[in-house]
Amino acid sequence: MIEIFAVGGYNDIGKNCTAIKVDDEIVIVDLGIHLENYIKLTEDDDLIKINPKNLMKAGAVPDISVLNKLKESIKAVVISHAHLDHLGAVPYLADDLKVPIFGTPFTIEVIKNILKEDRIKIESELRTLAPNSRCKITDNIELELVHITHSTPQTALVVLHTKYGSVLYANDFKLDMHPVLGEGPNFKRLKELKGKVKILIMESTYAPDAKKMPSETVAKEMLREVLLETEKNDKLIIVTTFSSHIARLKSVIEFGKKLNRKIVFMGRSLAKYVDAAEKANLVEFSKNIEIKKYGKQIEKFLKKIGNDRKEYLLVMTGHQGEHRSVLSRISRGELNFELVHNDWVVFSCNTIPTPTNIANREMLESELKKLGVRIFKDIHQSGHAAREDLRDFINILEPKSIIPAHGTNEMKEALAELSEEMGYSRGENIFLVSDGNKVVFKNTKNI
Repeated sequence: MIEIFAVGGYNDIGKNCTAIKVDDEIVIVDLGIHLENYIKLTEDDDLIKINPKNLMKAGAVPDISVLNKLKESIKAVVISHAHLDHLGAVPYLADDLKVPIFGTPFTIEVIKNILKEDRIKIESELRTLAPNSRCKITDNIELELVHITHSTPQTALVVLHTKYGSVLYANDFKLDMHPVLGEGPNFKRLKELKGKVKILIMESTYAPDAKKMPSETVAKEMLREVLLETEKNDKLIIVTTFSSHIARLKSVIEFGKKLNRKIVFMGRSLAKYVDAAEKANLVEFSKNIEIKKYGKQIEKFLKKIGNDRKEYLLVMTGHQGEHRSVLSRISRGELNFELVHNDWVVFSCNTIPTPTNIANREMLESELKKLGVRIFKDIHQSGHAAREDLRDFINILEPKSIIPAHGTNEMKEALAELSEEMGYSRGENIFLVSDGNKVVFKNTKNI
């Protein structure tokens, strides 16, 4: 018998967590935070040590209390990739589970950096598993991480192979044929899994969008046109993007070098992810950039810029308008550095559409406009598969059953409708669930 527990990430985007029970053994996939709820609770844009029960009560981490009676059955945690909504709860929940935590090299390095930065120790062993490799979790469950493209490196499709067939967890991914960093999706392995996937748990974030999600090379071209083909008037250039988006940061560095500008990264989050990428041997950023991690270091450096602002390209935290980010603090004049008329701010990101993020970004942009800053927005392409990518993915695998995840009810409904178009039926092999629900597959021969 296989049971799928929707622990988190099935009501909205955030705090992703799914427990997969095969007979009497459980593997948990992802332990993420709900970033908006986390920030509301902590008033901080980085992880700090806080009581796990308070975090669960605030909806900031998955409520794993639904598994309390099954704790002895939990054998492992697998983290699919290095975004906080998939791994951010590890520092708080790992010791309650006390099982090995698996992930790709980059993902594990990010976890290590978070633990080190916030001085948190966990008893659980962190185990690295290379992309496109397998290992035994128990005698009855084998784990495979299949490489897939996303907006952070070494993202994996998590596959659990059992005597009943395979369960495949696909949160998050896109089908990028021309990635800027690393290889494309492992289509060869996906085709080998065709017909063998009994249960597909798949993200629905962009299921309502009837398109194919453009490649990261498109985002790179958008960035190139802004940075290299737009009149700069010798002004300071600031770029802000997701700290985990190593491919995007690679493009920023490439164009910064072509501009003959000194490139400086600013902020704790950027430092964490860049360090993890270098330890995982994915990039060598350090020889091309300076990194200023803490507020005092940043403030001291900004004082040195003076009239030489045309010589610099600064990459800093603040793409969502986070109150304590470097860009927000500069806009409020808190770091003794003033932006001047026609200085640049390039938002190489989208605004994650939550009330808090929207309000924070509007406030930040308002402050920047008061200073006469030139703003470039939405220089970005998403790391999530859109509707037609999801259709192709389902066609490749031909799973027996589909569970929409990673989205609001509207998003999950869109994926269910797509699945119906492809011959699946609700209640028979499409299962819409919410946080706290579970789906039981008793007739495992037919699932």
